[in-house]
Amino acid sequence: MVVPNFRIKEVEEIRLISKEEREKAIKKAGYNQFFLNSEDVLIDLLTDSGTGAISKEQYSASKKADESYAGRTSARNMEETINDIFHSKYVIPTPQGRGAEYIFNQIMTSKGQVVPGNIHFDTTRAHIEYAGAIGLDCVVDDIYDTEKEVDFKGNIDLDKLKDCIKKYGRENIPYILITATCNSGGGQPVSLENMIKTREIANEYKIPLFLDAARFAENAYFIKEREKTFKNQTLRGIVFLMMLQFDGCLMSAKKDGISNAGGFIALNNKELYDKLDELKILIFGFNGGLPGTTQEIISKGLREAIDEDYLRYRVWEIKYFGDKLIENNIPIVKPTGGHAIYLDAAKILSHIEKKNFPGHALAAELYLEGGIRSCEIGSLLRGRDKEGSDGISRLELTRLAIPRRVYSLEHLDYCVDIIKKVYERRENIRGFEFEFEPKRLRHFKARFKRLE
Repeated sequence: MVVPNFRIKEVEEIRLISKEEREKAIKKAGYNQFFLNSEDVLIDLLTDSGTGAISKEQYSASKKADESYAGRTSARNMEETINDIFHSKYVIPTPQGRGAEYIFNQIMTSKGQVVPGNIHFDTTRAHIEYAGAIGLDCVVDDIYDTEKEVDFKGNIDLDKLKDCIKKYGRENIPYILITATCNSGGGQPVSLENMIKTREIANEYKIPLFLDAARFAENAYFIKEREKTFKNQTLRGIVFLMMLQFDGCLMSAKKDGISNAGGFIALNNKELYDKLDELKILIFGFNGGLPGTTQEIISKGLREAIDEDYLRYRVWEIKYFGDKLIENNIPIVKPTGGHAIYLDAAKILSHIEKKNFPGHALAAELYLEGGIRSCEIGSLLRGRDKEGSDGISRLELTRLAIPRRVYSLEHLDYCVDIIKKVYERRENIRGFEFEFEPKRLRHFKARFKRLE
């Protein structure tokens, strides 16, 4: 047992609506979890993005925010915090992470180029493709074996990366991106050794290397716990060593910034900063679309996120959840990551073809059985390729993302019971097909009908 280093001092009432009401709600939503009303959800594990509980220190700082248009002290506080933690010189604030991805790829990426990474997440891949490029996954094969217990399944496969560079040419690769932890692969961390070796390859071919830092603190904690070379380092020291390997980072502050909004790009290249900042002002405004209140919350949240006691509990509660499921023989991604449990929907619903979205079908049943909202990480999320062919994923997962400092162990125990009930009747669960399919990021807006 790990005791959390916080007390919960504010209460929000939640309730479980009846089975009949849940059936009506999800049908009305077109079987899309994003269209469910929040009051119709008992336990909301759709995402850990912007759903965490802010601390009294964050709340207090937000009440002192400076909302001046220019020369804002709150903006300086945020920039100084980011530069201190990420060892950068320049900061470009954005409304959220995908705002950072948009302006970054509009400047960095051109039509016909290729951006290699471990596994790009949905919005990352979408912004790369919107700029006319291709996002290419170069992750180690271990990540596709959900049963395999490997410490750093989010690592870049260095041979795949070299082959990518040789195949497409250095001139067609604007940058390399490491997502740490690797969300699309089950929240798996990336080792510092792998970052260092990736940096060496990037240096050899003179290709910029960037970090998707949305869950940088959780990744740093795994490095400290699992990578013997760095076990005696402080978390701040590990983050410093991580950032030494990168030309900069993009971040959604709604994850390890423990904020309900905001994102940023941090970097050291003045020429690139000037280009990005000019586009930021054009699209988001002088302060990147962020009020001073949010900037203060991010400033405090980033520092709280690298508190070792907080991270110890954060990682432990995910493992607690996962261990309970493993005890009941329910297939999940192993080892557990830092922000979510990923059910192996391909194994649980092996009778449902990938084209009928087993991860999505499993998520629907969790809601119908017990009012739990989750989301698919698989072929639905991956979407179609540029030729329009369905992008069948090698992993078909259902993600239960745990908001920071929100739910108790009793809530997680309830989720285990509901998952068990669904698992017991798994052979009777049917897949889905589209009623409406958007062109991009289809999982957000699609509507479905259940197969007969």
